[in-house]
Amino acid sequence: MADEYHSASDANQRHPLPWEGGRGEGPRGPAAGTSQNSASDASQSHPLPREGGRGEGPLQVGPADDGDEGIAIVGGGPAGMALALALARQGGRARIYEARERGAARADPRILALSHGSRQILEWLGVWRAIAATPIAAIHVSQQGGFGRTRLSAAEQGLPALGYVATAASVGAALDDALAAADLPFRQHARVDRVEPGRESLRLVTATDEAVARLVVYAEGMVAAGTAAVTRDYGQSAVICRARTTTVHGNVAHERFTAQGPLALLPIGAELAVVYTCPRDEAERLAALADAAFLARLQEHFGTRLRFSGVSERQVYPLTLCYRKSPVADRSVWLGNAAQTLHPVAGQGFNLALRDAWELARCLMDGEDPGDAPRLARYAAARRTDRMATIGFTDGLVRLFGSDLPLASLGRGIGLLALDLLPPARAFIARRMIFGARAW
Repeated sequence: MADEYHSASDANQRHPLPWEGGRGEGPRGPAAGTSQNSASDASQSHPLPREGGRGEGPLQVGPADDGDEGIAIVGGGPAGMALALALARQGGRARIYEARERGAARADPRILALSHGSRQILEWLGVWRAIAATPIAAIHVSQQGGFGRTRLSAAEQGLPALGYVATAASVGAALDDALAAADLPFRQHARVDRVEPGRESLRLVTATDEAVARLVVYAEGMVAAGTAAVTRDYGQSAVICRARTTTVHGNVAHERFTAQGPLALLPIGAELAVVYTCPRDEAERLAALADAAFLARLQEHFGTRLRFSGVSERQVYPLTLCYRKSPVADRSVWLGNAAQTLHPVAGQGFNLALRDAWELARCLMDGEDPGDAPRLARYAAARRTDRMATIGFTDGLVRLFGSDLPLASLGRGIGLLALDLLPPARAFIARRMIFGARAW
């Protein structure tokens, strides 16, 4: 596929992302009333840029190079695996180093909100059909104790779904199966203890050996605080669980802003995934409540639009905003949570990681040295607007809807009312959440 690579002079001739080139709807998805992907989705797939076949087809990857690995990905979670597949789909090759046992991502209990744009990327990577995902037909947004509400719908935006909800385990399993089927390099139990700098390459040191790479992509862990990072501690934690209701959810997601913090309900299968944000000490108390007491508190904060009848075991995760000022440095790139850790209020973290991985794969396909400074600078510039807009949008929601001042409540109500009355404003918010802020 060497004839498909483009040179640095092609900087202004970049291939479109899956949703570029038109209104952006891309492949049609399942009807909003369905709860899982079906095999019939296969015929809906679109080809990758500059490929002649579907993303579902067999990968054609470059040969292994034992002397110089070229690209090393530290972290075999969903973000790292997605990057490896994106590179392979365009004829490249990278080696993943995972500290845990291979398959650990298959046991990840977290819930992921996948935008329609993310579905397009996952389709083109050839993994979408293997992911058990529930479509979101509409999102109802309201605030507790105040006026104003709005509803975003897939039908209004001309999309099959605004997004989808899946477990991280399902996404991880689909990506891992695709890596294994393509025989892409994946080293398990290979924690990278340190990375030693060099002018033309980096040396990765594990407990058992060493390797050389021209580019190292860090795709695991959280952003390390320091001079290269911006942090904001929200003083909040998220209580995560699943809830059952007395009526069907109708594939409607809910975002309810309360005095404690945002409360999100996401349809997954026949249940609702609950992301209940509140101050840290309150989160621990909530998680420890008996089921009946927890459901009573949940009902109090959510209101009567739905009636809750059961709940699963609760888990608690602390919430902070932390992001690197730049996702690149000398022969290094940070991806996913290693580049930015976001509040889950709008479910944008993994969607941003997928867009970053897709763009990075494109930037690495147009020359011989994947880690040279001009190439990484182009990647950072291409992603700057979307990255910073997504970070700012998420942080702004938390701060705007987290204030308990009377004027803040009034402003929120006016804003929600305006969204409900102005379809163009709803369209702007919906498409920002679906496709990100495009800088190209």
